[in-house]
Amino acid sequence: MNIKETLVLNAKKAVTHFNGLQSAHKTAVVITLLAFVWMVSGVFKSADEVDLGNSADTAKAPRVRVTTLHSEPHTPFILLMGRTQAGQAVNVRTEIPGRVLEVVAEKGQFVEAGAVLLRIDPEDRAQRLAEAKARMKQREIAYESAQKLSKGGYSSQLNVALALADLEAARALVTRVERELKNADIAAPFAGVVDDIPVEVGDYFDKAGQVAARVLDLSVIKAVAQVSEGDISRVASGGKAMIRLPNDRELEGRVSFVGMSSNALTRTFPVEVTAEVADHGVPEGVTAEIRLPLESIVGHKISPALLTLDDQGQIGVKIVNAQSQVEFYPVQVASDTIDGAWLTGLPDNVRIITVGQEFVRVGETVDAIEGLLDTMHEPEGGPSQAKPEN
Repeated sequence: MNIKETLVLNAKKAVTHFNGLQSAHKTAVVITLLAFVWMVSGVFKSADEVDLGNSADTAKAPRVRVTTLHSEPHTPFILLMGRTQAGQAVNVRTEIPGRVLEVVAEKGQFVEAGAVLLRIDPEDRAQRLAEAKARMKQREIAYESAQKLSKGGYSSQLNVALALADLEAARALVTRVERELKNADIAAPFAGVVDDIPVEVGDYFDKAGQVAARVLDLSVIKAVAQVSEGDISRVASGGKAMIRLPNDRELEGRVSFVGMSSNALTRTFPVEVTAEVADHGVPEGVTAEIRLPLESIVGHKISPALLTLDDQGQIGVKIVNAQSQVEFYPVQVASDTIDGAWLTGLPDNVRIITVGQEFVRVGETVDAIEGLLDTMHEPEGGPSQAKPEN
């Protein structure tokens, strides 16, 4: 009996045996055969896919997008938010009591130094001045007579001293009444804008020292802000500064004051920047963006999204070297601006990975496609394989 006849005979026996089984047993046998066939086909299929995947990986390097960056000079700065103050702001106060006779200046008016703002009723001070001057003249004559009598031996030195004391008292009275008469006119202490006059004609100042007007000197403006304790050591008095106002006007100034005592709650230090304003056009109390330039650096500007971490937790970027291999460079963020972060620690010319950096490992060979950093599009002429300059 040959092999073919043997297989046919065994098959007939298996069929005969299968037909002799009960219905439930037949169902179990069929399910077992189907499961065996499914598992065997899956193993072979997975093995084929793995082989195909490995062959594809070895055949083609991963592709990444890169852009070539060149180092540039950059001046970082400390950005502060503050408010403007007038160079001088004075509450002009009365020096004598009296009723307001006339309000000469108006709120918002620009006045020169010494200009009269308002007048107080002098009352009888003019007459009192005339009386004081007449008394002073009489005392001068009395003093001269006492001196002549003393020289002739007809009067003592005591009489001369008393006459001199009376004369000095009369002179002091004249000076006092003249000053009171002058102080009836309340004048601007410097050239500036009248910010407020809180009285009207007929109001009464019942004592000296009450506020009669407020004058602002806007030819010089101060921008006042608070700097953190981490940056205070980098701010120096006399350093350059830029002030930007809400209307986008920019002023160049100098740091005029750096506080050495911090706020107990915020741990920040007061800083003042002073700038000249020729047109007096900057009001007091507006928001001011203050930039304090620091020492210039040479670095690269990139999007913060391109920063990554290595296995040791160092912050840096992944680049592609001249051998098309991935390298990791640790960097320091020198300045963080609205349009990007400035880094130090990179070579002058470098190809930085802009797309795909999270999918490649250090030391891995990649297919680098040159693209523009801003748009992530390839430049005209197709992909470039430019190498960084050494």
